[in-house]
Amino acid sequence: MEKLFYRLSLIILFLNFTNFSHSQSYVSLFNGKDLSGWTIHGDEKWYVDNGKIICESGPKKEYGYLSTIDYYDDFELSLEFKQDADGNSGVFFRSTLEGTKITGWQAEVAPPGSHTGGIYESYGRGWLIKPDSEKDSILKMGDWNTLKVKVIGSKVTTYLNGIQMIELDDKKIGEGKGSIALQIHDGGGIKVSWKNIKIKVFK
Repeated sequence: MEKLFYRLSLIILFLNFTNFSHSQSYVSLFNGKDLSGWTIHGDEKWYVDNGKIICESGPKKEYGYLSTIDYYDDFELSLEFKQDADGNSGVFFRSTLEGTKITGWQAEVAPPGSHTGGIYESYGRGWLIKPDSEKDSILKMGDWNTLKVKVIGSKVTTYLNGIQMIELDDKKIGEGKGSIALQIHDGGGIKVSWKNIKIKVFK
């Protein structure tokens, strides 16, 4: 009986380890070829070029979004971005869209001095937290940057080029549901490239 219990314990431990390992693995959200798994919102330009997603202002110079079809609750998102022109953009999480009106939260991607890595709530409370001003130099304008956004329950942490930018605990975020979405800001003259978009889902 003791041997049976021991074997069952080992099996349960193995299954738990397997599930944990699976949940800790990154999965790519972008195949490098086309926008499969994503939905375009608005009339701004979203296209794939040489293994990168490009967002570019169109003639209307309005807001635009590229959202995942799937919803993600607890996760760590990692991606690289390069601000080719202006660079006012963002990465939304637990977000929903009606046309180009978005509900949810944004990890800011913006030119120097505009709080990249901070958290902004659209059509709601506005800025929830901004990085300390001395962290502004972490952004490499016109070059590739790595952004990580970790969301677990009500807690959000962002990292830019390996440096923690903010940490936030917010009840309303904890209640949110929705997709991940890349943004292009209104105003025109914006071009941002994205690559190596991958997610680690926590179950």
